[in-house]
Amino acid sequence: MQTLDGIDLNLLRVFLAIVEEQSLTKAGERLALSQPAMSYSLARLRALFDDQLFVRTRHGMQPTPISQELAVIVARALDSVREALRYAERFDPLVSTRAFRLSLSDAGEMAYLPSICEEVKRLAPRIKICIEPLPVGQIEEALRARKLDFAIGNLPELTSRTRHQVLFEEGYVCVRRRRPEMAKSQQMTLAEFVEGTHVLIRSVEHSHHAIDDALRSKGVARNIGLEVPHFVALPGVLAVTDLIATLPRRLAGILAQGGGFEIFELPVEIPSAAVTMHWHEHFHEDEGIAWMRDLLMNIMRRFAGPASADASASAGAATATTGRAGKKPAVKRPGSASASASAKRSSK
Repeated sequence: MQTLDGIDLNLLRVFLAIVEEQSLTKAGERLALSQPAMSYSLARLRALFDDQLFVRTRHGMQPTPISQELAVIVARALDSVREALRYAERFDPLVSTRAFRLSLSDAGEMAYLPSICEEVKRLAPRIKICIEPLPVGQIEEALRARKLDFAIGNLPELTSRTRHQVLFEEGYVCVRRRRPEMAKSQQMTLAEFVEGTHVLIRSVEHSHHAIDDALRSKGVARNIGLEVPHFVALPGVLAVTDLIATLPRRLAGILAQGGGFEIFELPVEIPSAAVTMHWHEHFHEDEGIAWMRDLLMNIMRRFAGPASADASASAGAATATTGRAGKKPAVKRPGSASASASAKRSSK
């Protein structure tokens, strides 16, 4: 039986890097080790565990079955060591140069990132913020491997597998360019919504994929005239077309602040989306993570309205605070009579 005596624990870092990168070269770059040093370490690892550990294929260094089992154990062990070492560190936001990695959708970047950067710059001027959007399927592992510190968005797949906090509930509205020829009292009826041409945003977030599912459950289908992978293209596109976009309410409010767009309530009800913040259990007590977690919670709750505050309170969150933003753009609501009539026309 192997003992810790005489074993270089850095070999475990090499092992895990090869597992995650599936390349000796990339693992060496990540650890700042030369190719000969990586080859020598791999030979020692193979002797230590009496297994080939990795097989060279055209797709990279593929872990053997034993290596796959070891990876889980080694990752957990290294996390525990890092956690122990952090007890000797004190986190001081005024002098810390630590980098925090956040996963946000591009809608989240547009809506929340300015406030996050403003507050971090004020309270921790030397801290670095790295935005690294990831597909939902990769977030849990990235949090565990410390490649990501937080993920913020509508991420219901993660709620059973990570530490998380509900920040607020996000509703959806329609946005269209302002047209002077239209009477201001005119509302977007269900018939207009169905007959109009829409933008589909192929976002990584769950809620944006769920919009059409929710509409279809109501017997409503959108006529898609444009598909885009990101929200960032929307302002320019909407400004020169009559396309309709269904957006998170807070993002719509930001776009409408310049006066070029109108916001309408959806003519059919669809479920709101819970905006949550996720982090990994292993790092819950880390002083830096705890400080940034509280900061992000306070910032994000500025975006919450009364309904969101109630939702957050029921989830064990503190009372939401009001942001410093200016007057909210007016939201046009469909009259019940016209909406009902439109629904009858569209069903024929």
